[in-house]
Amino acid sequence: MHLIIFTKMHIIWQGQTCFQIIVSQGKDQKVTLLTDPFEENIGLKLPKLDADLILMSQGAIKKAESQAFLVQGPGEYESKDVYVIGMADNNDQKPANTIYAIEAEDIKICFLGNIKQKELTAGQIEQIGEVDILMIPVGGGDTIGAEEAVKITNQLEPRIVIPMRFSLPKLNIKLDGVDKFLKAIGQKNGEALPKLIIKKKDMPEGEMQVVILQP
Repeated sequence: MHLIIFTKMHIIWQGQTCFQIIVSQGKDQKVTLLTDPFEENIGLKLPKLDADLILMSQGAIKKAESQAFLVQGPGEYESKDVYVIGMADNNDQKPANTIYAIEAEDIKICFLGNIKQKELTAGQIEQIGEVDILMIPVGGGDTIGAEEAVKITNQLEPRIVIPMRFSLPKLNIKLDGVDKFLKAIGQKNGEALPKLIIKKKDMPEGEMQVVILQP
């Protein structure tokens, strides 16, 4: 008799494009990814977070843990059974942005970082592949807003969408609220969750689900 362990993924949003993604890999084993840790001059406070992998969509990392595996720019990466493909944003604006496709425990995440292009190219869509969870900026500013976010979401057809980089009470960067994206994509405002805990077998079938997280 074989014991089947359904691994689960914890996704915690810290604000802007910063997520803590914790992948349980069986009993007492886990791998933690951190995306885009930010400096506190934006008005938000980032707690000290340990990570096995750190992914940066743009700019240099200043808070990297010495033991963390750093992913910074286009290329193919593998560490601790986590597979990452980084691809360049198809836009000439600076600083350059990297889009990441992340695969861990049979769950595919597309993390768009600070994407500036208004829609994905056919080549990018093919390279990203089928998406379980899409992390997409929706607040405008120097990245995409609600209208472009809906277009890219429809291109990728993910099972779960997690909006990021939108207006928050203490954030001193002017961005649109998440309600603008929800209205554009035809979803009602729902209660924000402190974290998303998901297993591959519990992924929604059919209709796409929008999950709002609170930092």
